[in-house]
Amino acid sequence: MTTPGPVTPTSVDVAIVGAGFAGIGMATQLARRATESFVVLERADAVGGTWRDNTYPGIACDIPAHLYSFSFRPPTDWATLYPRGADIQRYLQRTVDDEGLAPHIRLGCELRQARWDDDGAYWSLVTGSGPIRARVLVMAVGRLSEPHLPDVEGLESFTGTVVHTASWREGLLSGGERIGVVGTGASAVQVIPHLAENAEELVVFSRTPPYVVPREDRRLSDSERAELQVPENAQALRERLLHDADKGFRQRLGLHPDIDDIRDRALGHLNRQVASPTLRAELTPEYEIGCKRILLSDDFYPALERPNVVFESSALDSVVECKARAVSGNTYDLDILVMATGFEATRPPAATRIRGRGGRVLADHWSDGMVSYASTTVSGFPNMFVLDGPNAALGHNSAIYMIETQLDYVVGALDFLAHNGSRSLEVTAQAEEDYTREIDERSAATVWLTGCESWYVDPRSGRLTLLWPGTAVSFRERNGTFDPQPYLTETRPQDRGGPSR
Repeated sequence: MTTPGPVTPTSVDVAIVGAGFAGIGMATQLARRATESFVVLERADAVGGTWRDNTYPGIACDIPAHLYSFSFRPPTDWATLYPRGADIQRYLQRTVDDEGLAPHIRLGCELRQARWDDDGAYWSLVTGSGPIRARVLVMAVGRLSEPHLPDVEGLESFTGTVVHTASWREGLLSGGERIGVVGTGASAVQVIPHLAENAEELVVFSRTPPYVVPREDRRLSDSERAELQVPENAQALRERLLHDADKGFRQRLGLHPDIDDIRDRALGHLNRQVASPTLRAELTPEYEIGCKRILLSDDFYPALERPNVVFESSALDSVVECKARAVSGNTYDLDILVMATGFEATRPPAATRIRGRGGRVLADHWSDGMVSYASTTVSGFPNMFVLDGPNAALGHNSAIYMIETQLDYVVGALDFLAHNGSRSLEVTAQAEEDYTREIDERSAATVWLTGCESWYVDPRSGRLTLLWPGTAVSFRERNGTFDPQPYLTETRPQDRGGPSR
């Protein structure tokens, strides 16, 4: 386990908030450059982000291992096609160890407030380990860091145990419990088959059923693993996986026959695995495929046909002591409620703690949904970069590829600051507005805006604010290289210059 350094610096060139994939990736790039001082602030007691927090039974990634890893790290000896959560956590910890990042990481150090100082042109941070002054702020808190709990009447009266999948703890189950799972998203389809094995009764509350396609995971043979330890082989596989996954974006545009093929694959999987006509009907989505996340599983549907499993095709409505009532009116006596209800993705709570130029709160700037330029910078917030934030995720490909694209952009901006003699860099409001309009126009034709309720879409504005409405490769082409043209720069006092472009 990474241990905190003995002293937290009071002044650094770059402060990184978050020690998940994005934060560790940024730290690795800075450590290799060795030109900027930096610190990584992590509120938890270990690195890993999503893969540290989520330890529920069955936790795994739905992107192949050789694509869901850094291209700039030597290939890892992955045991399976799709990496398990614990394997990813070990990969990130090994990155910290191999890259010598531990002295830069402050664990148990939460960012309480960040405020831009207009006069000094730096970020003033209030943290759990004291104040820090940083020339550049990199927000790497991700989209899956704040669990979402639905507003369920009487939930506080439940006499059993309520646990979110992101807050799972060892020893929670001893066997024979009556368990309710709320939700049928990505974490639910992974945890449900495992809970069903030992539960006396398992009730699955489903507001809307998901589309599920075969996962077809398997262990890699010894010869395959040896072959993929060769960097050239691992890189070739990564490139092939990337481009194969990008072909799936045609489905998200609703293009034929692509969308018909994936829909047929999902419904065929359902028909093959579920014998009951009634249950098949309840599990058949009424929205267009791809509007919500398409899930991968080979054991979710079979688990629902077990005699101890009840599929409740309506949401959890209310709780009175041990009784959970569904919208349908059905009630169930339960010992444990597992909330597989996702995260506060479109409205990141960290935005309430960041104040930019003139004291403007980032959450207020994002009151109509997250906006940005190049999915990385925000007008009114100089020298700040947001990783894995507005329109920087994908519904069909690897988040790590997107993060690496943003890392290249940030490094380019740091180089510009250093070589141009500038003390601040701020994207113009017009550039942000134009980029937001571009995102909206590109989003209009996608399945994500066809009417289903999805965590990809901001609930207030109805805008697609999480996903990049294009391929992974197109994101790199659009946002992989820093261009100073849309930015206002402020030169250092000794240069006797004012704001310029």
